[in-house]
Amino acid sequence: MVVGVGIDIVDLEVFRARLSDDLAGELFLPAEVAYCNTQARSWEAFAARFAAKEALFKALGAGLAQGLRWKDVEILRESSGEPQLKLSGTALSAAGKRGAGRWLLSITHSRTSAAAVVVLDSDPA
Repeated sequence: MVVGVGIDIVDLEVFRARLSDDLAGELFLPAEVAYCNTQARSWEAFAARFAAKEALFKALGAGLAQGLRWKDVEILRESSGEPQLKLSGTALSAAGKRGAGRWLLSITHSRTSAAAVVVLDSDPA
């Protein structure tokens, strides 16, 4: 059963203008930074991951004010290319309180925007 849905969209021009090494270090884990920096248009990869984290926060119905932290969410890439969410700390706790046994993620981007959708499901399978 679906227990939460979140969606976010990021304007790539705005995100690229604000992106710095300091901001990347604040928002992303080292493995995420390393992956994004291998991409030809790294800001698109960073923006898509930012959108995924924001979409998860929305699905959880919480944010930074409720104790969620950017680095408690990691966006992984399966060998198939499928994006996966890895939760820890406050994000994992919030998902448990919401009754989520699994989380599904879809990410996309175009030349102008990046977007993500997260669905929280109570079924752990």
